[in-house]
Amino acid sequence: MKRIAVFLGLQVFFFLLAAGQIVNPVSWAFSSRPTSGNEAELLFTAKIKQGWHMYGVNIPDGGPIPTSFHFNTSSDYQLQGEIVPVIKPVVKMDPNFNIQVELFDGKAEFSQKVRILKNGKVTVSGYVEFMSCSDKECTPPAQEEFAFELTGTGAAETAIPIANQGLQSVRVDTASKTAVQSAEENASAGPVQQSASSGQGRSLWGFFLLSLLAGLGGILTPCVYPMIPMTVSFFMRNQENRRKAVFQAFIFGLSITLVYTLVGVLVAVFKGGADAANQISTHWLSNSIFFLLFVLFAASFFGMFEMILPSSLANRLDRQADRGGMAGAFFMALTTVIVSFSCTGPIVGSLLVEAASGLALKPVLGMFGFGLAFSLPFTVFAMFPSLLKNLPKSGGWLNAVKVVLGFIMLAFSLKFLSNISESYHLDFLPREVYLSVWIVLFVLLGAYLLGKIRFVHDSELTHIGFPRFLLAVASFAFAVYLIPGLLGAPLKEVGSLIPPAKSSAPAMLNTGVSPSKSGGNELCDVPLYSDILSLPYGLKGYFDYDQGMACARALNKPVFLDFKGHACSNCKKMEAEVWSDPAVIERLSRNFVIIALYVDDRYQMPQEKWITSPVDGKVKKTIGARNADLQIEKFRSNTQPLYAITDAEGNLLAGPQGAEFNISNFIAFLDQGLERFRQK
Repeated sequence: MKRIAVFLGLQVFFFLLAAGQIVNPVSWAFSSRPTSGNEAELLFTAKIKQGWHMYGVNIPDGGPIPTSFHFNTSSDYQLQGEIVPVIKPVVKMDPNFNIQVELFDGKAEFSQKVRILKNGKVTVSGYVEFMSCSDKECTPPAQEEFAFELTGTGAAETAIPIANQGLQSVRVDTASKTAVQSAEENASAGPVQQSASSGQGRSLWGFFLLSLLAGLGGILTPCVYPMIPMTVSFFMRNQENRRKAVFQAFIFGLSITLVYTLVGVLVAVFKGGADAANQISTHWLSNSIFFLLFVLFAASFFGMFEMILPSSLANRLDRQADRGGMAGAFFMALTTVIVSFSCTGPIVGSLLVEAASGLALKPVLGMFGFGLAFSLPFTVFAMFPSLLKNLPKSGGWLNAVKVVLGFIMLAFSLKFLSNISESYHLDFLPREVYLSVWIVLFVLLGAYLLGKIRFVHDSELTHIGFPRFLLAVASFAFAVYLIPGLLGAPLKEVGSLIPPAKSSAPAMLNTGVSPSKSGGNELCDVPLYSDILSLPYGLKGYFDYDQGMACARALNKPVFLDFKGHACSNCKKMEAEVWSDPAVIERLSRNFVIIALYVDDRYQMPQEKWITSPVDGKVKKTIGARNADLQIEKFRSNTQPLYAITDAEGNLLAGPQGAEFNISNFIAFLDQGLERFRQK
């Protein structure tokens, strides 16, 4: 008896060990409740494991798979309005898709109202489709079926079998606020907000640092820098009372910071929540406006015109500043902000445009950082006037600062045009054109720094100082760095700012290694689905498991299996950061038959390719469904990316393993698989 118990225990252990590879980071619960008369409310609640996130419902084209709800059509009920998210998602930039995406961490909940059209019991059924990812892997799109049994006077949750019927997909209303505010929901809001803060922390700190640098840059402009001595003289009038002068200088600096922060608060209030930010960052109209604003800001810095506020306003504030005391220090600060607007306006406007596509806190944080850095030199010199003698003299270099900022704004303006081109698949600004404009701009910037180009307010440059020379070298070097991108090179350092490289780019130009000349990249026949699928960097391979295995047997080569997804963020990151390495591309092209298996592709295969799954017994009709099923069957895993090296019979040689962003480790994985194949 004891032996039987041990044997059964071991069986349970190994079963759990095998099943543990199947990741189900999202679990769904469905409930319903009556509202009034023949109406009921359906609640869809997703619990998400720590370290994972589920994508939201509003995902721009070209991004990951959004969460969507599909209802079986029936004459017994009628959906009322759109599905409403009870908990707002986090909105953040996905660097691998270069778009803003909605994410749910910890918990997601949705509400749908329904009207019952007949007496007695009515079944409302369908399924929810969703996708989840962690920092290193993703699950393929999954479907969770639901069923509610309702009556004409109320609702009670009942799980029942679902028949295959016609489906009605419903939109999700993310602009409306749900009326569902139960105590349980309010309690759940705390952890969600905390998770949102931690998820956005890095980008917010980066933006805050950028705002600080922008504030310091605003000081080095011709309409601000000369104001420092004049402002200091205002506080030196109280030199007989040193403590009072220092206090007024502090109030002056604090007032500047508060004025700019107030601007950020106003923008945060009127720009809406995270959902509005997502629409702003992807809509053609907002991106067109932002593009034109950046071009106008650049034109202003180049001297085409000045952006100034009415002089009467500055004069009125200046008279108030002469009153002295705390009020005088405040109005002196306000006067400084108004008078310097012609130089700081474009910088502030650029920061606010960038903040418009983020959290509500972003414009507040940005303007606080700008105001803090902008006020700091005024305050320090007002407190310690003796430091003024160490300041460099005003001159033509101040206008040069404006012109350099103008070039940078002009370059960044293309980002908004690119958003339109990519989001709407218009392709009017391809990567090659984008990079060509950048190269020209930074070559012209280098020429300007060397004195070869002069703008309206520039003074004659009799000689080149060493700092200016270094900046010119940096500008020319950056232009040279961009040139390989025209030929398909990844340009990893600026990858998030430029359009992605097309998979058709020649591998020699992407990586320095040409697969066709490296002795590999052999194929036995035309790959199935090669008209709709491709590999990056000029690599050649198969997209059908059986066809790829047959070629591996014919060529006597090991197989590199790549389970991936169109919407898999980490798959794209692996290809951009690891596959692009020359040593990796050479090994893949020379030593392996590559089989790339997309688990989320919706292309329906010919009927003779349909299979009945040994995993769940369902018929798999699409490329993605078949490949996802294959991954579970062979590797007991459903996350991507997943890489494995096998022989032509499917025997495992190395792996399976997920994302590995260390190039040396990934090369070691490839070499291990090849060596084991040769030892067979």
